Amino acid sequence: MKSYDIIIVGAGPAGLTAGIYAGRQGSKSLVLEKSVAGGLGLEIPSMENYPGFEIVSGLVLMRKMKLQAQKFLELRENEAVENIVKIENGFEISTTKRKYFAKAIILAMGKKYRKLGVDGEKKFAGLGVSYCATCDGIFFKDKKVIIVGGGNSSLQEAIFLDNLGVDVTIVHRRENFRAEQYLQEKIKDKNIKTIFNSEVKEIKGDKTVKSVVLEDNKGNQKIIGIDGIFVAIGSLPVIELAKNLNIELNNDNQIITNKKQKTNIPFIYAAGDIAGGLQQLIVACGEGAIAATSAYNDLENKD
Repeated sequence: MKSYDIIIVGAGPAGLTAGIYAGRQGSKSLVLEKSVAGGLGLEIPSMENYPGFEIVSGLVLMRKMKLQAQKFLELRENEAVENIVKIENGFEISTTKRKYFAKAIILAMGKKYRKLGVDGEKKFAGLGVSYCATCDGIFFKDKKVIIVGGGNSSLQEAIFLDNLGVDVTIVHRRENFRAEQYLQEKIKDKNIKTIFNSEVKEIKGDKTVKSVVLEDNKGNQKIIGIDGIFVAIGSLPVIELAKNLNIELNNDNQIITNKKQKTNIPFIYAAGDIAGGLQQLIVACGEGAIAATSAYNDLENKD
């Protein structure tokens, strides 16, 4: 069983930044990622609020972070952590491939997509139902789609799809968007169609998506013919490992940490979207840096 000072679970913005800081501090560190490095950060079409970049895609930024992190520590992709157990002087980490020992753990598993939970969603996943415009948008050029949601990600992806030549309509269950004002202005400037006060009740099709049933806030239903539906209604923290470790969670199932990103379990830290707060890429990076620094200091001062 290979041993490390710090093992970081998750290679999104928080995990990669934690890895950069942990490695530069001289800790023997490892980042484990169940898929590919970058997490949901890879799917951000464009950012205009990340310092140092007037505009940058999540894909470009996360690739730069990955390359930087690999200069300072090991990064193992496509290796999911299945369980973490507290043992003497540290933790035993079981993955889909092997076991490891770590003196400290940083949890940075991020979030997973929130589903609509309607009939047809599971059946047509990958057959017209998508959760990633940057991944699948190109397949819908010159086709008609709706995107569900009213936050930043929904409007960003609608703009991205429009730029690809997709006929996109935003469907939002409230009367007004929750997104930042500059995004709302872009939607107006581009004349992207919107349907407010409505929800998707069912997704229909044969081999692929052909239509959706919408219901307004008065209970009236109508069927709209479409070629695809993009779901952007938020996400949920990935907290199964935290629950198994009896880490304290808040009412939103996010890990509770102090200002040093410490959890209630000594030598376990959490950073990024899994820890709640202002869920922005730059905040995740900051929390990753704090978590790695806290872990290093605690290990140095350990009796």
